Amino acid sequence: MTIRPADLHTIPLFEGITEAHLAELLEAFERVTLQPGDVLFEAGTEPRHFLLLAKGEVTLEQEGEARFRLSPIAPIGELGAITGLYRNTRAVATEASEVYRIGVVALLRFFESHGDVAFPFYHNLVKIVADKVHRDIMRLDVMRANLIRTQKAMKELRSSVLEAEETPISKLVCDTLDDLIEHNRRGHYMVTPAYALSTCVRLDTGMLVPVSAMSDGCLKLVRLPGATPGSEVSFVLVIPTGEIPVSGKVRQVSDEGVIVDLDLLIDEYAKQLAEHLTRVQMLDFVV
Repeated sequence: MTIRPADLHTIPLFEGITEAHLAELLEAFERVTLQPGDVLFEAGTEPRHFLLLAKGEVTLEQEGEARFRLSPIAPIGELGAITGLYRNTRAVATEASEVYRIGVVALLRFFESHGDVAFPFYHNLVKIVADKVHRDIMRLDVMRANLIRTQKAMKELRSSVLEAEETPISKLVCDTLDDLIEHNRRGHYMVTPAYALSTCVRLDTGMLVPVSAMSDGCLKLVRLPGATPGSEVSFVLVIPTGEIPVSGKVRQVSDEGVIVDLDLLIDEYAKQLAEHLTRVQMLDFVV
């Protein structure tokens, strides 16, 4: 099937772009024929092509389960291709199919020389991402309300168990509720600093270790030489606006990183950390 410029107007990414400009863009694509079972990309791989499904069907799989079945005309993994985010799904043709394909580098070069196409394209991309973030925030608000309600119910249940006559399972119930209540505390929910708000810690040796996630009560470090669960640590938190001396206790050490529960900070440093966290969190929030 041949994709006509007018066909692309059904795709939000191409909204508002003239058919003449879309025709130029389509000329930069190559057509690829797929057989059932052909894999377009695997989860965890770096995007190398921007893809448009012109004929057939492509299934997006996650952890072996089919998440979406795409039919023409549809982009395939377009946000990953444009932003460079690694694929989180596997795309496989489930019937004889045809796709239009252009390399990510070639697409960027096309945009460099065709600003009249690039501007509305990226404007549409921003709108799509903003809408997605807005929907995610609404879902998170519902989840947050459910979490608060659940926390309150668990605390009331724990009080009722403690006030009641002790039974063989009383301690087990109370210990389980305590673990769940502590795990769901707001302070345990961390955010990931963006590249532009680079955050790291400087050890006594002068080594800089990236912070992969953080909250007002803990840090997750990419690594921490010599750290063991329960050990006391201290270092300097380096943020774009300054430095904050911190200390704490190692909660967890794993291949994914080291989690450190922070000691209380003096008011000046606590305010500085709170301001940095606000800047990081605002990147996940649409006003």
